[in-house]
Amino acid sequence: MIAVPETAMVLAAGFGTRLRPLTDRMPKPLIPVAGRSLLDRCLDRLVEAGVRRAVVNIHWLGGQIRDHLAQRHDIAIAISDESDLLLETGGGIAKALPLLDGKPFFAVNADLIWRDQAEPALLRLAQAFDPARMDALLLLQPREQAIGHAGPGDFVMGADGRLARRREQPTAPYVFTGVQILLPHLFRDTPVGPFSLNLIYDRAIAAGRLYGLAHRGLWLDVGNHEGLAAAQAQLDGHGD
Repeated sequence: MIAVPETAMVLAAGFGTRLRPLTDRMPKPLIPVAGRSLLDRCLDRLVEAGVRRAVVNIHWLGGQIRDHLAQRHDIAIAISDESDLLLETGGGIAKALPLLDGKPFFAVNADLIWRDQAEPALLRLAQAFDPARMDALLLLQPREQAIGHAGPGDFVMGADGRLARRREQPTAPYVFTGVQILLPHLFRDTPVGPFSLNLIYDRAIAAGRLYGLAHRGLWLDVGNHEGLAAAQAQLDGHGD
């Protein structure tokens, strides 16, 4: 039986500056694509995987996100409020740790879309995660299959799934999707205040404990207007 984390951290606090002017009045996670908001699509995947509780951080136009989440009753939701100071990805999770359950947890960006093939990606992550060997397991998309993404790639993955940075290489074969399983102890001795998850990734790489899993299915980067249009075209008529 797969041990699926019961708790997830949903990162929803960013400004979405590359999607202005849309995000001047609406937080990026609430932008609709094919009739459903990015945030709801994320929560839908978590519910389908059996996650019982989501901790959602908020900052920019956070009141809109809070009000929107009050309409969902299929998953317990706690808010980690960063209204006073945006803490970035790592700092946001570190602040929310008391709201998590002290066990391995999913961490998912609220502003992305992925679609699975036969086996859900979250269940594949849960099945592959081994805390004896891993501090973090990241869902990766082959760079050539990343719709709406024009970057050079993030990671090189070994035959055993262990990850390394691309360093001086012009490209890397895999893009980080923003979906992962993390151990809480990664956030010991991290800075107080804003910091990026890249800090703990680099620590895990140095310890040989950062691993990846290749996604089987679509992954849509909606970080800019071109990516948003591509996602709309891809999902139009396929609301799931």
